[in-house]
Amino acid sequence: MSGPRTLRHVGPSTSDDERDHCVIVAIDGPAGSGKSSVSRAVATRLSLNYLDTGAMYRALTWAVLEAGVDPDDPAAVAAYVEGGDPPIIVSGTDPKDPTIDVDGTDVRTPIRGPEVTSNVSAVSAVPAVRGFLVDLQRKEVARSTHGIVVEGRDIGSVVLPDADVKVFLTADPAVRAHRRAAETTQQVDQAQLAATESSLRERDAKDSSRVVSPLTRADGAIEIDTSDLTFEQVVDAVVDLVRDGTGELA
Repeated sequence: MSGPRTLRHVGPSTSDDERDHCVIVAIDGPAGSGKSSVSRAVATRLSLNYLDTGAMYRALTWAVLEAGVDPDDPAAVAAYVEGGDPPIIVSGTDPKDPTIDVDGTDVRTPIRGPEVTSNVSAVSAVPAVRGFLVDLQRKEVARSTHGIVVEGRDIGSVVLPDADVKVFLTADPAVRAHRRAAETTQQVDQAQLAATESSLRERDAKDSSRVVSPLTRADGAIEIDTSDLTFEQVVDAVVDLVRDGTGELA
């Protein structure tokens, strides 16, 4: 890529001559930092596509489990992915209704279940898995004709290191735990919060210490601590970064 680009090139009315100037926004961060909701809101506001790479890892984990492959056996997982009939994962990029299918099956609901959640870190750590999905992610970005917001844990550092704008969202683990618990119930008790925070800290440790594509703030990424910010304030901050077109805070 040849440097920062601006939103004057981005939108549904983009001409054929401008399609190779579409803005790419990479949003990384740990679990519960608000990546998905913020990324979707930013993409919607700016009329961009949206890609949830975390859902892709969850979808592959679901496929591994459905195939009867032991998720804790890296060699078996690698053999499954590298075999002659790997799963076909298709991601919808409409931020208002993102979809994820595996071999034609809609897996949006099952990939958020406890079985996938408890095994996705192990599957994601397998180098063959990351190679397989990074290739799919880059192809999806290349297909975008009017810009895209891509969210995950290694987008700015590994998948799209030359993204026009790179953002690293973070928040205190206790805040992230409260947000994550509130997603599943209206009444959050202390025991649930403690369990959720412990789970998030464990996930952070696994994601940050893995050998392949560890969770890290990418070079040139702007870190936004969302602990004391409202959702709209976070969205506004990211939108301002994209509109600035340089990744620098105004």
